[in-house]
Amino acid sequence: MDQRERVVEIRGLEKSFGDLDVLQGVDLDLYREENLVVLGKSGSGKSVLIKIMVGLLRQDAGSMKVFGQEVAALNKKELNALRLKIGFSFQNSALYDSMTVRENLEFPLVRNVKNLTRGEIDRRIEELLDGVGLPQSINQMPSELSGGQKKRIGVARTLILNPEIMLYDEPTAGLDPITCGDINNLILEVRERYKTSSIVITHDLACAKQTGDRMAVLLDGQFKAIGTFEEVFPKATDERVKSFYDYNFINS
Repeated sequence: MDQRERVVEIRGLEKSFGDLDVLQGVDLDLYREENLVVLGKSGSGKSVLIKIMVGLLRQDAGSMKVFGQEVAALNKKELNALRLKIGFSFQNSALYDSMTVRENLEFPLVRNVKNLTRGEIDRRIEELLDGVGLPQSINQMPSELSGGQKKRIGVARTLILNPEIMLYDEPTAGLDPITCGDINNLILEVRERYKTSSIVITHDLACAKQTGDRMAVLLDGQFKAIGTFEEVFPKATDERVKSFYDYNFINS
């Protein structure tokens, strides 16, 4: 039995929308300082899983525990406190176009952390921009940034509140192969520097292979394979898992 600390425990989780059974009794653990990749096709339930984790959706059955707390049982105050421990890096970076990079990072900090001095705010912003390799972008507007730079700033803004869990939603979507590699390295650097536990939602197996300690393949509402990349791919016996590998590495 694995003795590592579990920061997320999912047991028998079910979620349906009308006649559509999206999650059909899934089990999954996320361990302290682990990068876990959740793979699946569009509409497979990856995002639903994450929304239940942060209390945006409620499951129909089963259990979702984060830091030992049953999410569905939390009141509003407790749920808000939990969400501050979870950072969500959106696929489109979710930057405010009318704000500079500095202002984008400052906004969630001053909104959620009271009584910070100007110097403390500036130091935190500068530290994080240095951490994602873009200290020179502090006064730029999002429109002046490349796609890869926006992703990095989005990660920095997610880290501004010192989350213990990072959720990455399709972190390499729309990026060229070189920039994809840079973002994958950033995900590893974030874990190393900030000691985060992470869930990486993707359908990009190159991203999964580079960033993930373990893979969890979500198909037809169930996890069909969980393990290291070598354990799950490329010798998969389940044709649906095998076709996922073939699409990424053979047919692309």
